[in-house]
Amino acid sequence: MEALSPRASSLLKTLVEMHIREGQPVASKNLQGESGLSVSSATVRNIMAELEDLGYLASPHTSSGRIPTAQGYRFFVDSLLQVGPVEQGAMSALNAGLDPNRSASELVQSASNLLAQITYQTGIVTVPKPASSQLRQIEFLPLSGDRVLVIMVINEREVQNRIIQVQRAMTEAQLKAAADLINQRYAGRDLSQVKNQIVREMAEARSRIDAYLEAALELASAAIDDPDTADSVVVAGEASLLNQASPEDMQKLRELFDAFERKRDLLELMERCSRADGIQIFIGEEAGFDVFGDFSVITAPYAQGAQSLGVLGVIGPTRMAYERVIPIVDVTARMLSAALSR
Repeated sequence: MEALSPRASSLLKTLVEMHIREGQPVASKNLQGESGLSVSSATVRNIMAELEDLGYLASPHTSSGRIPTAQGYRFFVDSLLQVGPVEQGAMSALNAGLDPNRSASELVQSASNLLAQITYQTGIVTVPKPASSQLRQIEFLPLSGDRVLVIMVINEREVQNRIIQVQRAMTEAQLKAAADLINQRYAGRDLSQVKNQIVREMAEARSRIDAYLEAALELASAAIDDPDTADSVVVAGEASLLNQASPEDMQKLRELFDAFERKRDLLELMERCSRADGIQIFIGEEAGFDVFGDFSVITAPYAQGAQSLGVLGVIGPTRMAYERVIPIVDVTARMLSAALSR
């Protein structure tokens, strides 16, 4: 990236800030007034032309003004941005919403909602992979027909309820005995290990014709099969993007929401971020997917103690208030980590 003169850097910074604030192409006359530099309007025009040649600015065909390109935003974020502190109101909302007494799944949903509300962008949080879930306790309660309510306690205090269909009817006493057996054998172990072991032991029980053990294992196997693991990103605040969109943005937004529906690209991007340390900022197509062309993604990892659990962040238009959004993403990740670790 070519080094810019202090004057060119200063004008680029002012132009990006004006474009973020007003959303309009910036004319040289307005830029000269706003910049506070004692330079002639001809000099400002020359510097703008030079910044355009370098790929930092573009001229929309309908206007005499310039707008920043993705490369211009990248230079701004990397070299010119001064990040402000998180305002008191946002800190209060985060403190209230990320209460350590809530379950992990509530905290993750709350983090996504808070990011959306505070930044006015779309909040995204990857849900911790079940690999970091330990089985504490399981209970089976009979319902009508061949249905059983499963109550599972995961990790310290996360309670999951689901209803499963069983192959054979079982009495309440049989279900209690099955739960006792599963708790004895598997409590404290990682769910993914439990699942693999159950499959192995079911085959052994079948060959020994231990119908009782096989029935108990079958119950546990059905209980641990989580239908929700495919949906491992929580997205909140899509309406914020819609409210900020101009008519020509609407088509782009439809494509972006299609991507949310598929979630594949998003998951892949978040997976990449989870392998990196600290704040990650993708501007436009840097994310590696055309669908993010006019949007930026800002993420930070969150953890439980020393164990990394996932990534949270926001998606918004490339002209978002980076100096405000970046520290909010950073602080939210730290506070979610602290709440999960208590």
